[in-house]
Amino acid sequence: MAGRTSDWREELGRWLRPFLDRLGHKARRRMCPLYVSGLIGPSDRKSIQPMAKRLALGACDQLHHFIAAGVWDATPVETELLVQADRLVGGGDAVLVIDDTAIPKKGTHSVGVAPQYASALGKTANCQTLVSLTLARGEVPVMLGLRLFLPETWTSNQARLKRAGVPTENRTARTKPELALAEIDRVIAAGVRFGCVLADAGYGLSAPFRQGLTARKLAWAVGIPRHLKVYPADVRMIWPVAGRGRPRQRHVPDLLSIPTENMLAAAAAPAPNPNSRSGDGGQQAAPAGHAADRPRSGRR
Repeated sequence: MAGRTSDWREELGRWLRPFLDRLGHKARRRMCPLYVSGLIGPSDRKSIQPMAKRLALGACDQLHHFIAAGVWDATPVETELLVQADRLVGGGDAVLVIDDTAIPKKGTHSVGVAPQYASALGKTANCQTLVSLTLARGEVPVMLGLRLFLPETWTSNQARLKRAGVPTENRTARTKPELALAEIDRVIAAGVRFGCVLADAGYGLSAPFRQGLTARKLAWAVGIPRHLKVYPADVRMIWPVAGRGRPRQRHVPDLLSIPTENMLAAAAAPAPNPNSRSGDGGQQAAPAGHAADRPRSGRR
């Protein structure tokens, strides 16, 4: 058993070597393998104090400083992760999967925590939400990044953001699709190779997200809600004017730009003879899809 444990730690050290080179400071290079081995170790408790005890570190101050108090730039490590992920699974047949994950929380002080939809629970709950990017080929996925989403209850309170230590550049409100597009740009800039972007309906319902993928000349396939309407690319969208009630909140298709079969048939039909009379008192039936199919006044 001791030999197998030694081999495991040696393999972990070899795998971490390029990341340790990016950390710079020798104390961080020493603590990083210990922390990672504690995370993937056998115990269910992954907090600092139990891990320090299992790793025979004595006091947990050094490990706690590495995680909570150390101030260092994570960009070099994130860049190395992109390099290693591309080496492992990158290529034209790889896919980039956009999703989000939730971390349930009890309190209110963790950055970004708020009542919001938790995908892990399938309901709205008090949690943190992170936008995730995963590079996958075949059955091998490699996580590329996680970006914390800040709800409006946080971005509207600058004092709360400052008190929690949120960097100034991250204090502006951004939607999850906007975070995903920014991460895609970072992945592309690093030279990661993939053939297609995949996302579920949580991102697919966002028109700016879909348009952003197209603007970047990426092949993509996203889920859409069943109520989302799809129109041909040449259909014009207009902003409707509400005759009464609340103002409209969404664009609608311009019916005149939709060449339906009924409209084409009506245009090709001969004009009716005004002198002819029919059993309906001279009234002509309207083509399907037009006024005759709209609800009459009264209850609907």
